[in-house]
Order: sequence, then C-alpha cells, then structure tokens
Amino acid sequence: MDYKNYYEVLGVAKTATPEEIRSVFRKKAREYHPDVAKDKVKGAEKFKELNEAYEVLSDPAKRAKYDQMGREVPGGGYEWAGGAPRGQAGPGMEEVHFGGTGFSDFFESMFGGMGGVEGMRAAGGRRMARRGADVEGDLMVTLEEAMQGSSREVTLQRGGGRVETYRVKVPAGVREGQRIRLAGRGQEGASGGEAGDLYLRVRLARHPDLRVEGENLLTDLEMGPWEMVGGATVPVKTLEGTVMLKVPAGSLAGQKLRLRGQGLRREDGSRGDLYAILEVVVPGAVGAEEKKLWEELGKKSGWQPRGGE
Repeated sequence: MDYKNYYEVLGVAKTATPEEIRSVFRKKAREYHPDVAKDKVKGAEKFKELNEAYEVLSDPAKRAKYDQMGREVPGGGYEWAGGAPRGQAGPGMEEVHFGGTGFSDFFESMFGGMGGVEGMRAAGGRRMARRGADVEGDLMVTLEEAMQGSSREVTLQRGGGRVETYRVKVPAGVREGQRIRLAGRGQEGASGGEAGDLYLRVRLARHPDLRVEGENLLTDLEMGPWEMVGGATVPVKTLEGTVMLKVPAGSLAGQKLRLRGQGLRREDGSRGDLYAILEVVVPGAVGAEEKKLWEELGKKSGWQPRGGE
C-alpha cells in the first residue's frame, strides 16, 4: 500500500492555511473536473485524487490524524507513527481492500472501517453461532451523481486474494454520510452464524464552484462594483449547465440571490435551490486616470472624504 502525500497532491506546503488549501483545490478541481478535462479518464482520476487530499486536509480532525499517524519512509512505503491504522486487520478480523469507491486503500486504512468476528464457546467447549461483523467503506459520489443517481461497480478484495465485484446503485437524492447497504456481504459468521453486511458511506465529492447545504447549493458570484450599482445579467454555473441570473441594481455584498429548483434532488424527486452569494471584486492596481475617475464617481455618489480631508 503506497503512502499518499496529500500535500504534494494539492501542491501546498505542510504549513498551508485552510484558505490556501481551499483556493488551490478549487483552482485544480476546475482544471480536472470531468465536465471540462480534455482527457476525461485521466481527468476523472486526478479529480478523485484531489478530492481525497482535500477531504483530509480541509478537515482539522482528519488533517491532525494524518499528520500525527502516518509518515513516509525512505525507499518508498510508509509506517504508522501512532499505532495500527483503523483498517488494519487484527485478531479475528479479515483484512479487506476496496476498489472503485473513489478512495485509495491508504485513505481507507486511516479513515475507513472494518470488523471481524470470533465464535463464542458455550459450556463444554461447543462453539456458538455468531453473526459476522459488518464492513464499512467510503464511496466518493459527485454532486452530479447525487442529483441524477448512478450505478457503480465496487470490488472487495478479501483475505487470501479473493476478489468480489458488486454493482452498487447510488440513489438520486443521496446525502453526505448516508450509508448504502449490501446485505450479507460483510464478514462471514462463525460456527454457522449469518454473514454481516457491507456498508458504503457516501462522501460527496467537493465541487470547485458549488457547496452543499442540505438540499441546497451555494456558489460565490464575483461582481464588479459597477455591476452591483447599475445591475447586470450574469452567467451562473449549475449542475446542469449555465443559466443567466439578473442581479438587481443596488445589490449588496453578501446578498443571496435564489435560483429556484437548481439545487440537489430530494428523495421525493423535488429539487432544492441554488443560492448565488454576491461578492464584490475591486480592481487591483489602477492608473492615475482610473483613480481620478473613481474619485469623481465617489463625489457624484455623495461619498464623504475621510481622514480629515
């Protein structure tokens, strides 16, 4: 199992701030998102790698665990600095590896879950039947899949190299943290006990432009000061393409404009909304002529000079 250097995947320093990590992720995710990548196959794989790295480094608890527990060793591979990883098999447990979930074995070994079972002995040494333990893994689901639903092929490699393949249905309207159950696909029971279940825990892939809030989506919409003052009709990215949004004159920074029915799908088939949050982008360095024009505009707008002028 190869060590995953999530800082290298994103291209940030270990001292990077949450804001720096988010900014770099959004930039790279836009480049490799399956909808825009020139090479769809390589783009999809890179997008998954970026999402896995961001899933860890954007979460303070996961990032702390990653920094403290795992470390790369010379010559390749890695070792655990803080004890055995969560996914490592112990006494009475069968080690399993997932494929097709969107997450690497390395991620699952740190943040995934598995179980095991040992038969119990009754009086006289007779073994009692006991149900097998459930097995858990993470399943990366894009927002597009969450809205439309999809079918995924997931593999499970058990101890001894035995590989099982399952067709998993991702229902439309699925949510972060929801578990998809495959009955009887967990660990085998002991002494004739029934098998446990396999649970795939949904992790919504981070979108470069959209954020999830329940069934609603949020997006930051950059606006020029002149557009906020005079109003404008601007393009907004949605999960199904681009729509035009009318921004009223006199709008304020931080104001939310709703695009009804452009959010995620609910279980009953209805849709949430998409909220565009207005963000004013001020020109950076300006020349003397531009500065003079801004000052004149301020005077005409009744803006009072500051600093005792």
